[in-house]
Amino acid sequence: MPHRQASIEIGLNAVIVSVSNGMPQIVHVNDTVGSPLNGLPFGPFDPIRHRTFDIGLRAWVEEQTALRLGYVEQLYTFGDRGRHRVAGDEGPHVVSVGYLALTRQTPDSEETLSKHNSAWHSWYDYFPWEDWRSGRPALLDNEILPALDAWAQEPPAAGEPPRPLARSERIHLAFGTGTTSWDEERALERYELLYEAGLVQEARTDGRAAAQARGDLPFLGVPMRFDHRRVLATAISRLRGKLKYRPVIFELMPETFTLTDLQTSVEAISGRHLHKQNFRRLVENADLVEPTGATSTATGGRPAALFRFRHQLMSERPAPGLRVGGGR
Repeated sequence: MPHRQASIEIGLNAVIVSVSNGMPQIVHVNDTVGSPLNGLPFGPFDPIRHRTFDIGLRAWVEEQTALRLGYVEQLYTFGDRGRHRVAGDEGPHVVSVGYLALTRQTPDSEETLSKHNSAWHSWYDYFPWEDWRSGRPALLDNEILPALDAWAQEPPAAGEPPRPLARSERIHLAFGTGTTSWDEERALERYELLYEAGLVQEARTDGRAAAQARGDLPFLGVPMRFDHRRVLATAISRLRGKLKYRPVIFELMPETFTLTDLQTSVEAISGRHLHKQNFRRLVENADLVEPTGATSTATGGRPAALFRFRHQLMSERPAPGLRVGGGR
């Protein structure tokens, strides 16, 4: 019998991030084909029209969203067999190149997004345990950690590959339990553990044995189509890490801003509350911004000084960022 050649389609998934009203928001797309789940924006790569993936991504994002992307970074290539859950894998296999894209919301972006069945959505709706700005999320101690601890005691599933670390050790590292502390950059590791333990809806949809063996699953954030929540978790981890050694936060800021605006945006991305004076000292020591001489009265209180990003900083030192973070 001749060997059947699988057909491959290459697409581009975009995690398009902005900060609005103190929330990190992403563009999500509603499925018009019948699925109740949201997904990330997706566009085909057309090598005839676009010389590179990056050019193709920017072209269809601007066409579909009216957003002009600033910083764009390739995340990972997602190509596991069955990732689009085509029955029997008889259809073309979709390999998706994931991208992190930063932008600022525009007055006409909402209208254009709605025409493409899309909208802005807080990423903490998908990952509520990642938002520590008001303290440790109760979901961790009420649902997630008890379920993971029980899973750690279960015998390995048939065919489960050996790992250098035990389940309990991986939980400690990812979720900052025991002697370890919470690391906001481990968002992807946390989601993948929840998926492996069968605690998120995507694991059940994908037919994972650990999820099929459970009764009702706890509500651990809004599920997404295919592996899109994994793509989003990858972007969150990447952006939180990048924040510490690259000035990417300014891709999400207007041209001028107050230091309070800047702090709110950094807190939104990192998921951490930052002490006001410590944050201002950090910004001053990093020499990231310069005063414009103007003030803002948008808050209704005392006029606040307006600042802008020091673009010449990029030629002065190799790793200008905001080293926020630390244990809780």
